[in-house]
Amino acid sequence: MGYRIRIAVTRVVWGMVFLAVLLAPLVLSARAGGRGDLVIELSLVFGLLAASVLVCAAVLPSRLRSLTNAFGIERVLRSHRWLGLLALNLVLVHLALVVIDDPSNLRLLNPFGAPNRARAATGATIALVLLCLFAVVRRRVHRTYEVWRWIHVGLALTVLVLSGLHIFWLNHLIRDPALRAGFVVASVLVLAVLANRWVLRPLLDYRHAFVVDGVRHESPTASTVLLRPLRHRHPGLHFSPGQFAWLRLDRPFGPREEHPFTIASGSHRPRELEFTVRHTGDFTGSLARLIPGRRVYVDGPYGAFTPDLLGRRGLLLVAGGVGITPMMSILRTLAHRRDRRPHRLVVGVRSDADLMFGDELARLQRRLRLSVIPVVSDPGPGWTGLVGRVDARLLGQLLPRRQHRQQVEVFICGPGPMVEGVVGALSTLGVPDRQVHTEQFDMV
Repeated sequence: MGYRIRIAVTRVVWGMVFLAVLLAPLVLSARAGGRGDLVIELSLVFGLLAASVLVCAAVLPSRLRSLTNAFGIERVLRSHRWLGLLALNLVLVHLALVVIDDPSNLRLLNPFGAPNRARAATGATIALVLLCLFAVVRRRVHRTYEVWRWIHVGLALTVLVLSGLHIFWLNHLIRDPALRAGFVVASVLVLAVLANRWVLRPLLDYRHAFVVDGVRHESPTASTVLLRPLRHRHPGLHFSPGQFAWLRLDRPFGPREEHPFTIASGSHRPRELEFTVRHTGDFTGSLARLIPGRRVYVDGPYGAFTPDLLGRRGLLLVAGGVGITPMMSILRTLAHRRDRRPHRLVVGVRSDADLMFGDELARLQRRLRLSVIPVVSDPGPGWTGLVGRVDARLLGQLLPRRQHRQQVEVFICGPGPMVEGVVGALSTLGVPDRQVHTEQFDMV
């Protein structure tokens, strides 16, 4: 109960912080007093509001553990994307109002003859347009995640720096004490968050260095990497079942490649971490080829995809492919706790060769009140189980009667289309949204 109260308090505190940041420009501009020109005043409000939204958008994805653990990584990143698009629209309205007030202001778009404040504004706007464009078309562009990430970070930093310079060079804003104070506070906030993300966290990685204890092959397309702390006195990584961490193989500074993976081991084993990964790219393929003793940096835990926040309802776990990893962490932890609630695990895979943890799931069924339902969409000739996809018909058979469906919590993890399909099916079956918890592989 104490943990759930702490999470609830954290959500309230973060909500008040973001609300204060978003409302600050309206309060400060009202306190500064009007200049008598309605269009200019509206332009100022929209510009300052865009700056505040950019600050919130920059803070959200910066791996603030209390934030992601309180709201969940999906909700955090969804809000980040929404705020980015909102900032772009506010900037465009701000520019339109500047031109409406005086059409001759169009000349400020010429970088060769415009003052520095206008050049900074033009550059920030172009970078923001590109930032939103790349975010929208990312899944259509066949680039590695790491390349996209560094483009995204570079454009975001450009937007923040040029926006700050634009405000600084607008002397009438800096001269006002209230607006100047707001500008300084926002700048310090962003710098502190960026320093934590890009300086402090890499330094702390030295304290969380692990080494490879072995690699276990689970299927033709997936392997489990076993890690133990580098230092014997290291307490390990304390996490809740279902959370994830970022893994990095190289040194803390310099060129870095890191990816998020769900922790597959039970939370009662903080010194024996397991990460089950699918061999879908260069990085995940390199994890499967690691030799014992190789150093790995772990940054975590993150996320709110865990039943530890919930009450005593039974669980319906729905996994797509390697999305079974958080479910294994949950089930291993529940078995250690001798949980007696009824639980069901549905695993959807393309081929029966992709099914994993068969022997261990059989043992877990003897230790828990657990039913395991594998579903194969393209089975081999020897498959005798369910064939097809995880749909409303199957879920309806597994859920309690409609009047008792408030007694189950549903956890879904897998590819985006699979997660969305299951969420839609549960909605038609009358499962309340507050009892459905999701984690998607393409969240970052």
